[in-house]
Amino acid sequence: MKYNYLRTSTAIALALAFQGAPALAGPDDNSLIWAAEREVTAADTYFDTSREAVVLAQHVYDGLVYWDLESERFLPLLATEFRQIDPVTIEFDLREDVTFHDGSGFGPEDVVYTFNFIADEANGVLNYGDIRWLDSAEQTGPNSVRLNMNEPFPAVLSYLALVLPILPEGHFDAAETGADGRRRFGSVAPNGTGPYRVTSFNAGDRVVMERNAGYFAGGPKSDAELAQITYRTITDSSTQIAELMTGGIDWIWGISNDQAEALAQAPHLEAVNAPTMRISYLSFDIQGTSGSDAFTDPQVRRAMGHAINRARIAQYLMGENSVLVNAACHPTQFGCTDDVVAYEYDPETARALLAEAGYADGLTVDIYGYRDREVVEAIMGDLAAVGVQTNLRWMQYSALAEMIRNGQVPLANMSWGSSSIPDVSAITSYFFGGGPDDPADDAQVQEAIRAGDLASDPEERLAAYAGALQLIAERAYWMPLFSYTKNYVFDARLDFTPSADEMPRFYTAGWR
Repeated sequence: MKYNYLRTSTAIALALAFQGAPALAGPDDNSLIWAAEREVTAADTYFDTSREAVVLAQHVYDGLVYWDLESERFLPLLATEFRQIDPVTIEFDLREDVTFHDGSGFGPEDVVYTFNFIADEANGVLNYGDIRWLDSAEQTGPNSVRLNMNEPFPAVLSYLALVLPILPEGHFDAAETGADGRRRFGSVAPNGTGPYRVTSFNAGDRVVMERNAGYFAGGPKSDAELAQITYRTITDSSTQIAELMTGGIDWIWGISNDQAEALAQAPHLEAVNAPTMRISYLSFDIQGTSGSDAFTDPQVRRAMGHAINRARIAQYLMGENSVLVNAACHPTQFGCTDDVVAYEYDPETARALLAEAGYADGLTVDIYGYRDREVVEAIMGDLAAVGVQTNLRWMQYSALAEMIRNGQVPLANMSWGSSSIPDVSAITSYFFGGGPDDPADDAQVQEAIRAGDLASDPEERLAAYAGALQLIAERAYWMPLFSYTKNYVFDARLDFTPSADEMPRFYTAGWR
């Protein structure tokens, strides 16, 4: 395998050919069309957890609180005030000037319905791990509610702000029942309180949203300028680029560095490389249930870390804003520490560890991936150099995640964006806290994580998480690699600034 370090000459030629091409649509009708490769199947985060669905949900729905990047504070959104009653109870006073997109009024019964619905494991929300702290919700007054937690959870406001939108009472009652007898909750038409309302939803094709003229004033999302926002699924990046160049779409993200550099040469486009909260890592079949028991040996797992030239991959395939990651978390998240065992690039050490584990003559194993094929191929090249031959198995994320959960995948290059939640509970606790995605099932690690999840004192949380992260690194349960960056390319007339949490806030964008 070879790294694709050279610019894509065809992409550069394309950009130069269209240097004089005018950007169309957008400013003329105050609309924005953005595109990505993902097929969005639902506009809420309960039945579609893809990044694109999370972005759409932030525009269609509101949560009780809002995470303000500038001040790094939680602000009221659907709530006017919130207060901690005791370690397991938090109370909210609600706004009285809010309506849902169907015209119905918002009130405490909607909050109670939403949280009691998602807390019922039988309803099968896909982000159930995000509400494991929730016991129930109850109305406490004509316009107030309480959330009752199973146990203290200091990160609760992060989840309420980013991945737990409020739905109208009875929202999922209209869900059809499939031939298998299961309710199709994800197919219910979107109905939120957010600054944009969905006017057309074609799963796997496009979602059209119009500005909500009745959105309440004085909130952090209240000054939306764009009249219409359309999301299009375009699975081929070349098609995305061609449409961006000719004005068919206004905004794309997630393209390669080569493509972004080429497009930056077109005078009517702007290209930005920005950091994200997503990290790349290797996952291992630690239990030996996939048909290969190689990764039950920690020395083999450690060898993988020493074999991969993380810095080189990050530099050439991610971009200038990528950083190396040593712990099982993103460096900007509360509770994350880089003070753990680090596996520096050292092919000789990798070979020695493999020989110590009984693989002096090498090892052949399947490696799975679902995104950024160039990254996986670069990893495969580095592994081949130390005697580890890999067969690539390419899959869709949801199917691959299920196979990993079931112990069917020996080795995979995965990524995790934590839904932009700035707390290690969204990644370290999720994958190593004893849930269904925990590959290690290590009681000592779980105990340390639980102490961090429950502690109300920030210093106690930091100490507990540091202990858990050190154990994970020492035992090489994961092999963190680097942080992702995101390339954004858009019409230069668009007033848009990417944020480090990989959450484009189009309700703050507008045409110059």
